[in-house]
Amino acid sequence: MSILVLGGAGYIGSHAVYQLIDQKSDVVVIDNLQTGHREAIHPEAKFYEGDCRDIEFMRKVFSTESIDSVIHFAANSLVGESMQEPLKYFDNNVHGTQVLLQVMQEYDVKKIVFSSSAATYGEPNSIPITEDIPTNPTNAYGETKLTMEKMMKWCEQAYGIRHVSLRYFNVAGARESGEIGEDHSPETHLIPIILETALGQRSHITVFGDDYDTPDGTCIRDYVHIEDLIHAHILALAYLNNSGKSNIFNLGSNQGFSVKEMIETARKVTNRVIPEKLGERRAGDPSILIASSEKAATILNWHPTKNSIEKIIQDAWNWHLNNPNGFNKDVSNE
Repeated sequence: MSILVLGGAGYIGSHAVYQLIDQKSDVVVIDNLQTGHREAIHPEAKFYEGDCRDIEFMRKVFSTESIDSVIHFAANSLVGESMQEPLKYFDNNVHGTQVLLQVMQEYDVKKIVFSSSAATYGEPNSIPITEDIPTNPTNAYGETKLTMEKMMKWCEQAYGIRHVSLRYFNVAGARESGEIGEDHSPETHLIPIILETALGQRSHITVFGDDYDTPDGTCIRDYVHIEDLIHAHILALAYLNNSGKSNIFNLGSNQGFSVKEMIETARKVTNRVIPEKLGERRAGDPSILIASSEKAATILNWHPTKNSIEKIIQDAWNWHLNNPNGFNKDVSNE
């Protein structure tokens, strides 16, 4: 029996495929390569290029492969873009999930691990954030993730499809061995932007506001190493395989680091000059976001082992240093 990884050519999905194959699982990947990279797909995975919104294509994969469970990463995920193009996000994220669930129901596949987001919470009124606080997304991206979760809840009632929804905070780092890492275009995540500045690909890093109610005035975020994050997906799948009930878990490190702390740590790790400039606050940036991952620790037995910020930045730096153009090897780096 195979595990289907939807979005298995993307940053998070490709790391999941590598870990599953490390464990000798049989893995099928679906990706439309809109934001993923063919080069990020593990050579031992069976790859189908196509769109999860194309129901005939999805039926073909499910009828060809004997799929037992699904890990679903496929989504558009740029918060700013989601506010400018909400219909694109509902079409890709929500409609894509609707088609997936319909095909799962048709082929009697009853287990799904879903890549959700802390964006489902919006601006929380208490820290650390636990799974029982109200969900109130402040952007269209978060709203689509919450809608996808709700769809799964009703599909369980109707069809018996059990799900685990994993709400991530800030995912960072790269596979320790260096084969794959983070390569987005445009890049919007803090650590890669800092490291691109260290490589001289950017003239400076912009710090968006230094007057927040935090010790150094800059926003504080919770970072989790990509390999720890993926381990949680594997534990979630095992939980469903052991008849676990549908559930929602936060994945974070239970600790927060400010933007300035991240830049300073990157200077130490890379031993490079990283110029910074102060910019205006960005609308909708909460001052502090820190997860409580106690529930995942208790129920899934998830205990991150790579949560030092130095380790996260070091693994990301190894990837960026050896792959300054990401997966696009042909671009000269002059």
